[in-house]
Amino acid sequence: MTFAETPTLSHPLVTLEPLSQRHHDDLCEAAGALPETAWYTTVPGPDQMAKEIERRLSLQFEGTMAPWAVIGPADGRAVGMTTYMNLDERNRRLEIGSTWLGRRAQGTGINPAAKLLLLTRAFDELGCIAVEFRTHWHNHQSRAAIARLGAKQDGVLRNHQIWTDGTLRDTVVFSILDSEWPAVRLGLEARTAPRR
Repeated sequence: MTFAETPTLSHPLVTLEPLSQRHHDDLCEAAGALPETAWYTTVPGPDQMAKEIERRLSLQFEGTMAPWAVIGPADGRAVGMTTYMNLDERNRRLEIGSTWLGRRAQGTGINPAAKLLLLTRAFDELGCIAVEFRTHWHNHQSRAAIARLGAKQDGVLRNHQIWTDGTLRDTVVFSILDSEWPAVRLGLEARTAPRR
């Protein structure tokens, strides 16, 4: 088993399927329904979706990314994408990132359920000792969501990246360690449990 493999992962609130071009139309619809994205995020527009799917699949072929389509439970349609990236099998680390969800998937429990699936695979199946999350300094919504998962902030990589518009990105790095995983799992299981 390698970090770049993408088995189907299932939870009552979400299914993660290996990303393919067959998800293209659903993903275009999900991305097109988003409001104008903030300058500090990168969600592919419908005109860029096929290219973005191919980019992620090429990185998987090279062994540097594991891309999934995020499938909603109601109708089995793709509502977003997520990946394992920055794969470091030797040091048993990876990053969960390049994630986006369409508007109808936000606030539904899909995101914490997907993270529960991805973290369970990373720690329990792949034997990771740490899983990272990274986001733009100005993306306060993402930073809050990562903290709600139970990840702790490691620090800020200042002037980390030059974006296509020439602005500099400060990247906030979070992580969950294997020793923290049991408590994080309990929190995510509580968040995604059926309501009584």
